Amino acid sequence: MALMLCGASVWCPAASARQFTVVIDPGHGGRDTGAVGRNAKEKTVVLGVALELGRLINENHPEVKVLYTRSTDVFVTLDGRAEFANKNQADLFISIHANSVKRNQQSVQGAMVFTLGLHRTEDNLEQAMAENQVIELESDYSVTYSGFDPTSAESYIFFELAQNQNQQRSIEFAELAQRQLVTTAGRADRQVQQAGFLVLRNVTVCPSVLVELDFICNNRVAQFLGSDEGQKLCAKALSNAFTTYYSHHPVDGQSQSDAAQSAAVQTPQSYSQPAQSASAATVYTVQFLTSDTPLQPGDPRLKDIDDVSSYYHQNLYKYVSGQFTTLRQAKRHLAKIKKIYPEAFIIKMRNGVRVEQ
Repeated sequence: MALMLCGASVWCPAASARQFTVVIDPGHGGRDTGAVGRNAKEKTVVLGVALELGRLINENHPEVKVLYTRSTDVFVTLDGRAEFANKNQADLFISIHANSVKRNQQSVQGAMVFTLGLHRTEDNLEQAMAENQVIELESDYSVTYSGFDPTSAESYIFFELAQNQNQQRSIEFAELAQRQLVTTAGRADRQVQQAGFLVLRNVTVCPSVLVELDFICNNRVAQFLGSDEGQKLCAKALSNAFTTYYSHHPVDGQSQSDAAQSAAVQTPQSYSQPAQSASAATVYTVQFLTSDTPLQPGDPRLKDIDDVSSYYHQNLYKYVSGQFTTLRQAKRHLAKIKKIYPEAFIIKMRNGVRVEQ
C-alpha cells in the first residue's frame, strides 16, 4: 500500500554523515476514526499534534529529518507504519494517540506513554487490544500478522518472548515525554506503562513509544484536545522531550558491540554515588541526565553543572546535582539546572538509593 507521507528536513553542511531521523506516527486515519469524544475525533486530534510536533522539531533542530506516516486523513496499516520506520532507518518512532474507555467513566483523565512490554494489568491489556483491533480493517490481516488475534489474550503471550534491543532508550524517551505532558501540557500523570502494541513490536530499528495524550471520552479533556491551544501544548511537551533526548543521542550510529566495548573500558565510578549522611536521612537532589553508559569527567554534557554524582537505576546511569536537606533548597537549585536541562527534576535519595515516590 502506498503511504501518504510528508517529510520535512534540512541538510546542515556541518552535520555528520548520517542524519538523525524521527518518524512521527499520527494514529488511525481515514476509515479508522479511532476514539470519539464530544466534538473531537482521535484521528483529527493526533494529526494536528503530530504536524505541530514535526514543525517544532524542524524549527529547533533543522538538521533533524522529520517523517510522518501520514500527513492527511488517510488510512495506514499498523504494519505499514512500522515498515516505514524500518525502511527509513529511523532513530526514534513516536506514535500518537488519544485514550478512551468503554466503561462509563467520563471523569477518567491523564496522559500515559507506553513502551513495548508485557501488559502488566488488565487495563493495559484492554488498551493494547483496543489499539491493535484496527488490523481487522485490513484484508488478510491474519496472514500479515501471522495469525495474531487482537481480541484474544492468548495471542499476547508472544510479547513475553519479544526482544527489544532498544528498550532502554524507549523507556528514556517515554519518561521524558510523560513528564512533559504533565508539566507543559497540564495532563494528569498516569505514568509510563508497558503493553503489547503491535506497531511497537514491529518497529525493530529504533526506540519507539506510543503516546496516549489523554482520555478523549472525558468531555472536558475532549474540549482541550480538540482545540488548537490544546494540540499545541501537547506538541510542545513532546518537542521538549525530543530536545532533551536528542541532546543525549544526536546520532545513534554505534552498534551494540561497539557500545559494549565502550562501556567495558569506561569506569562506572567516574562519578560517585550521592554521599550518605551520618544519620541516613533523606536528601533532595536534582536529576538532569540519563545515559546507558557511564560518562567520564570532562564530558561536554556535564559542562557548567556543579556537584555532580551518579547512581545506577533501571539499567541506566542517572546523573544528579547537589544534595539538600530541604525541598526549598532543592527547588532553588532546580531553577538553575533547568536553564541548561529543562527536563531536570527533583528526586529523593537515602544512602545513595533513590526513594520511589
